[in-house]
Amino acid sequence: MTLLVSIFGLSRILTSEMAENILHCASKNGPGTGVASGQHRQESFEQAPMYVAVMTYLGFGIVTLFGYLRDFLRAVGLEKCHLAQEREEQKDFVPLYQDFENFYTRNLYMRVRDNWNRPICSLPGPVFDLMERVSDDYNWTFRLTGRTIHNAINMGSYNYLGFAENKADFLKTVADKTRQYGVGVCSTRQEIGNLNIHEELEKLVASFLGVESSMTFGMGFATNSMNIPALVGKGCLILSDELNHTSLILGARLSGATIRVFKHNNMHSLDKMLKEAVCSGQPRTHRPWRKILIMVEGIYSMEGSVVQLPEIIALKKKYKAYLYLDEAHSIGAVGPTGRGVTELFGVNPADVDVMMGTFTKSFGAAGGYIAGKKELVDYLRSHSHSAVYASAMSPPVTEQILRAMKCIMGKDGSTEGIRRIRQLAENTRYFRARLKEMGFIIYGNDDSPVVPILLYMPGKVVAFAREMLERKIGVVVVGFPATPITEARARFCLSAAHTRTMLDQVLHHLNEVGDTLCLKFSRRKYSPQPDLCDETDFELDS
Repeated sequence: MTLLVSIFGLSRILTSEMAENILHCASKNGPGTGVASGQHRQESFEQAPMYVAVMTYLGFGIVTLFGYLRDFLRAVGLEKCHLAQEREEQKDFVPLYQDFENFYTRNLYMRVRDNWNRPICSLPGPVFDLMERVSDDYNWTFRLTGRTIHNAINMGSYNYLGFAENKADFLKTVADKTRQYGVGVCSTRQEIGNLNIHEELEKLVASFLGVESSMTFGMGFATNSMNIPALVGKGCLILSDELNHTSLILGARLSGATIRVFKHNNMHSLDKMLKEAVCSGQPRTHRPWRKILIMVEGIYSMEGSVVQLPEIIALKKKYKAYLYLDEAHSIGAVGPTGRGVTELFGVNPADVDVMMGTFTKSFGAAGGYIAGKKELVDYLRSHSHSAVYASAMSPPVTEQILRAMKCIMGKDGSTEGIRRIRQLAENTRYFRARLKEMGFIIYGNDDSPVVPILLYMPGKVVAFAREMLERKIGVVVVGFPATPITEARARFCLSAAHTRTMLDQVLHHLNEVGDTLCLKFSRRKYSPQPDLCDETDFELDS
């Protein structure tokens, strides 16, 4: 009973349609880049065995029944509820909490809350230190024990290129800029917060991406949520991938534009919606849409899949639409020189109308950017709420981005940047191939450093996280509300800072935990590879 009640989110029961949606993407890169071969990289979504699906739904039914039982015990005063609740005299008002979300939080999440929001007390690099905490009231409250868990391997941070580091030699320029400018600007770019290093960064970003101009912002989430409303509005149509990030969804909703969702990476679905939008126009009036904006991501952070960029660009040109590309997880992480999915697929950056990305992942900093034609950027400088009202980017953060980007581009006189890009690609292919050989169901693109592992059954998601922490490996398990309630998963993020020894240690423990908890559900047989670091694609046995 305790094990079943202690479930946070349960993993994905993939539909037959998704299981059959085996995608391929091709990239042509220079020889010896170590990033992506000229062969097709496979992107698959394997369907769970039937018994797994049955047990998952059965487990959810059981924990739901126990949840209602516990609510009944609370109602009659036999069990105490620690959560905030509306007072009796407020019962006729609109409820502050949605019934099911409150039920879920109260009866499922609180019992397994120890697996999230763990406090760390060190640099979030390839290894980190965690502060040990315990609960005396079933996770309603926590207290620190004063003990520290040292040198746990960090498999959850978005530190793709390892720039989350604290080596004094690397950070000397950041320290110098902090002494020169201070930590905060205390003004917007439009007033007296525009520094010369801000303008230097924007020129460097435009050069790095191969576009005319760029604009930077202090917060990555706000880069989407505050700029999309400036680009589209009433009378415009947004076609959004069903797995887009919350920041894109929020920006679309704030814009007032009509929003339609197409199936993830499904070009047939997108083509059908574009055709209908062009032929039928706006509802009731049938007037042409003012703008049609396609919104996609480079790498989808929960799926590990890569956008089908060439096909989307072809559809965009065919129907005279605009394309908004969010490269939060792909910029710096894919492509022979880290320039994202446009480089991975060899497409012209000018074919993407709005290029968005963040500095919070591959660059080890904070903030985001919008890049494209000069007319676009100039328009956003005066119409974007994030540009007009938000405080300018902190000087040391700006210098950190400059340092990392110059390193990637080789402008610092070293080859450290390209070495990190190649190391990330090597780690990604090695880790993914070993997991497939072990029998785990993983999905996403072979070039994606985001590696989700499907866990599928009641009790196993949280048991997995706790078991890995016992082995000093920090992992992320994700569930509702970040994903639909039946789509929880363990998500690994690879980094160039991970050594082969670290990865082998993680894989060793994953193999043991996978056997202990019976998590190896894959029915596919993968051919063993003698050298997992070469450019050979990993093919399925027939």
